[in-house]
Order: sequence, then C-alpha cells, then structure tokens
Amino acid sequence: MHPSHDIRPDRVLLDEADWRVVSESSMFREVDRDVLRRLFGDRHPVVFAPRQLIFSQGDKADGFFLILEGWVKVYRITPSGEEAVVGLFARGESFAEAAVLQGAVYPASAEAASPLRALKIDSSRFNKAMETEPGLAAALLGSVVSHTERLFAEIANLKLMSAPRRLADFLLRHAPHDAGLGAPKGARSASVVLPYEKTLLAGRLGMTPETLSRALATLRKLGVAVERDHVAIADLPALEAFAHKSGGAGARPAPRLQPP
Repeated sequence: MHPSHDIRPDRVLLDEADWRVVSESSMFREVDRDVLRRLFGDRHPVVFAPRQLIFSQGDKADGFFLILEGWVKVYRITPSGEEAVVGLFARGESFAEAAVLQGAVYPASAEAASPLRALKIDSSRFNKAMETEPGLAAALLGSVVSHTERLFAEIANLKLMSAPRRLADFLLRHAPHDAGLGAPKGARSASVVLPYEKTLLAGRLGMTPETLSRALATLRKLGVAVERDHVAIADLPALEAFAHKSGGAGARPAPRLQPP
C-alpha cells in the first residue's frame, strides 16, 4: 500500500496559474477553455513530496495526471527487482493516459521526482465527458501519439547525438516557450529547475553522472550556468544551434514542450 496524496493545505481550487498550465498544455491547448472549466472547475490540485509514490505498477488505472509544478519519474520493476526509468515528466505534461484509455492497470509506477503539484483526471469522469465533447477524445489520443513520437525521437538521439547535445536538447524542451519574449533577437534567456536527483536525469539521458557533469561543463561555454537544481540559460538561440544544427546527420530534436 503506498502513501496517500494530499491536496493543498487551504484546499483551494485551481488558481489562474494552474489554469494557464492546463489550457496551454500540449494535451488541452486545442480544447475550449469553457469545456475545461466544466470538467475541472471543482478539482483540487494534489500534492506529493519528493520520492512519494503516486501509483504502483499493477494498480487499477483510475485516472491520469497533468503536472502543474515539479517532476515525475515513471519506472518499471524488472523481474530481477531492478528499477528501469521509462519516463521523466515536467510541468505542462500529462502521464498515464494510455492505461486509462485501455481501462486496465498501470503498467508502470510513478513517483514524485521533486515537490509536485498535479491535477488528477478521473477516468470515469473524463470518459463520460468525451461522450458529449469529442474534442476531449482527440486530445487524449493526440497526447498518447505525442508520447510515442517523443520516445522514438529520444531513442534516435541516444545513438545520433553526443552527451552535451542530448543535454542541450533536454534543457531546450523544458525551457519556457515564451522565455525572453520581447528581448533582442539572439539574447533570449530562460531557467529550468531540474529533478532532485541528478542520477535520475543522467540515466534518462543515457549517461553516467560523471558524463552529465562533463556535459554541463561543456554547456557553460554557451552561457549555461548551474546552481544546485537550477539551470540558467543565457542564450537560447545559441544553445539550440549547438543542440540541433550541429547534432550530426539524422539527429532530430524531441518534440518541444509548450509550458506556460
């Protein structure tokens, strides 16, 4: 039995910042905001502490999640008892949709990889809403397809991109898409908050912790500064040019997130 999750101490509903995450998420940005408010208007965010279990492999799939703040690690336990990380998700991303679509059990476990706030979307309520709002069905299917495309891109980049370029690609995908809006061209900046465990990030990018440290050192020359779990990017265009234009034949960026 895993720990239960809690809502905010003051039991508030979704605030305006939360609504922005929901409405601009890749899953729901094409869905009318009035539809979203009818579906989620009475929902409370759920809150998890770092390393707190969200659901376990084999649990009944009764809902999926949209991350409002923080990181989530999705992993499977192998027959030999080892942990294999299969996904790392951040603000504005959803996870566990496929299990709900299939109406079965969660095929993997999920754990908070940082202080986490999320919107849990109950499968029964969502399925009922899809009967009258076909745009929700398209959103769900589109999200599942997006996850598949991202996985293929990440697998390809493991073979085609160097460690520093894979790290640069990761940082670009998780940098706010409106970072530096209005700033002079070539001078846009952003910041990214990393998961609490650097070993988790290293493993997800197919690196050892030592290789991750060397990759970060390489990116410092491009204006990337790291202080604990915060990464400051001084020049997004320069980092993008390094990651993608010089990534080698066949390398391609994983689908870019569009967080608020």
